Amino acid sequence: RLRNFGHYKILMTRDSDTTLRLNQRVEFANENQADLFVSIHADAFRQASANGASVYALSTKGASSTAAQYLADRENAADLVGGVRLSDKDDVLAGVLADLSMTATLDTSLSLGARVLGEIDDIAKLHKRKVEQAGFAVLKSPDIPSILVETGFISNPGEADRLNTSAYQDNMASAIH
Repeated sequence: RLRNFGHYKILMTRDSDTTLRLNQRVEFANENQADLFVSIHADAFRQASANGASVYALSTKGASSTAAQYLADRENAADLVGGVRLSDKDDVLAGVLADLSMTATLDTSLSLGARVLGEIDDIAKLHKRKVEQAGFAVLKSPDIPSILVETGFISNPGEADRLNTSAYQDNMASAIH
């Protein structure tokens, strides 16, 4: 849908049913200088009655620990945060820059997540009526706004049937678009 819109360059982390480690997904986004990262999933839970679509952004606790982790690993990483090289900055300045970048990224992620959740509300039952926050690994890039969309519970027989239809997939794609 986004490709057809014509204003975006879309890159997929994979185009087949293959396993890709979580950190590889974030690395892919960083290597390709992504402006946005959207991770799309079908949820699962041990109780078949669990239902509803959700949108997640990084939690505040996750943001703080991610900034700290990026500082600790900056010598081994790409070492750019928000377009600024951190490896040549002193630790205090690097920490401030990482925190500022992470705060702006989280604000954008929450705003985007709220818009997507509002669109999903038109086509699916929501698991929660607000953007949830958690420390998902795919959301931990300090300078790429990122959301994770759970399109429904594949462990719920009714939702699994719906998730498997072209109509629901098309509607969900339109809502995320």
